[in-house]
Amino acid sequence: MTATTTFSDAFLRTTERHAAWGAQQLEAFTEFMPTGPWTADLDQRLYRQAGRDLRVSVLGSFDTTEGSWLWGWANPGFGGTPVVGAADEIRRLGEAHGVPEFRDDLVDLSGFDDPRFAVETLAFGAMGALGAAGYLGVQASPEGRLYMVPDDPQVPRAVPDALTLPRVLLTGTGLLGGSSARAVVAGYFGHHGLTHRKEADRISADLSGGATVDVLFDSADRVASVEMKNVSP
Repeated sequence: MTATTTFSDAFLRTTERHAAWGAQQLEAFTEFMPTGPWTADLDQRLYRQAGRDLRVSVLGSFDTTEGSWLWGWANPGFGGTPVVGAADEIRRLGEAHGVPEFRDDLVDLSGFDDPRFAVETLAFGAMGALGAAGYLGVQASPEGRLYMVPDDPQVPRAVPDALTLPRVLLTGTGLLGGSSARAVVAGYFGHHGLTHRKEADRISADLSGGATVDVLFDSADRVASVEMKNVSP
C-alpha cells in the first residue's frame, strides 16, 4: 500500500459541493453536543456524552502511530453489523464514483504533512457525502481514534441565515485544498433547495424573506466578494 500524500481529484470533486453546508452543519452539531466524558455501546449503536444519548454509525478508525485509516466495514469487529451502515454507504459511493479514499479498506495517510488533519478532512468529506448531521472523533485507545456520524433525528439541522451566509460560504471554499469555489457555493444553495442562477462571474441566489445574495468570482475561481441585498436586521 502506497501512502497517500494528497487527496485524489475524485475525492475533491465528490466532496467539494458539500463543504460549505457541511461546515455550517458541523457548527450546529458542535453546539448541540455537550462537552464532557463519553461512553459508547456500539452493539446498540449508542453514544453518550455528558448525559446526552445519541444513535450513531461508525465510519472508521485511525491509528495515530501508523497514520492509517481503516473503514468500519473492514474492521473484523464491526464488519457486516448495523453499526457500520454509514461506512457501507460510503464504500458504495466510492465504488460508483471511483473515489479510492472511500473505496479502499485501508487508507494510508502517513504521507501527508499532517496526518491528523488529513483524517479530519477524510471524516468531514464522508460526513458531507452522506449528508450526515455531523461527525465525532474520539480517542478510543492510546493509539487509536474512533470516528462516527450521528444517525439520530434529535440533532438539529442548520438552515441558511442571511447574516452569517458570507462567513459560511467563505469558510466552505477554504476547507478543501484544490476544490472549486463555484462548486462549493452552488452545492450549498442546491443542498438547501435555494433557487440560484449561474453567470460567467457570479452565482446569485434567492433567500427567505426577500433577501438575495450575489457571490462573485475572480479569474482564478476564487470568491471575490459576497454581496447581500434586502437583508433584514
